[in-house]
Amino acid sequence: QALRQISQRTISTASRRQYVNRVPEHQKLFQEDNGLPVHLKGGAKDGLLYRTTMGLTVFGTGYALYFLLLSSMPKKPN
Repeated sequence: QALRQISQRTISTASRRQYVNRVPEHQKLFQEDNGLPVHLKGGAKDGLLYRTTMGLTVFGTGYALYFLLLSSMPKKPN
C-alpha cells in the first residue's frame, strides 16, 4: 500500500519537458534542392561520419583481402 502511494506520487509529480517540434525545419532542410545527397545534408557532422565510415570500410576490405591472399599462399617448409 505504501509503496504504491510512493510510486504513484513520483510518477504524477515528475516534471514534463516541453519539446519543440522541429520536424517542419528538418523537412525543409532535407527537401531543399542543393545538389547534396540526403546523407550529407545534415552538415559537417554528417560529412565527417560519412568519411569515417568510408575510410573504415576501405581499410577493412583491404585488411580482409590481404589476409585472404596471405592464407591462400602455401606455407614454406622449414
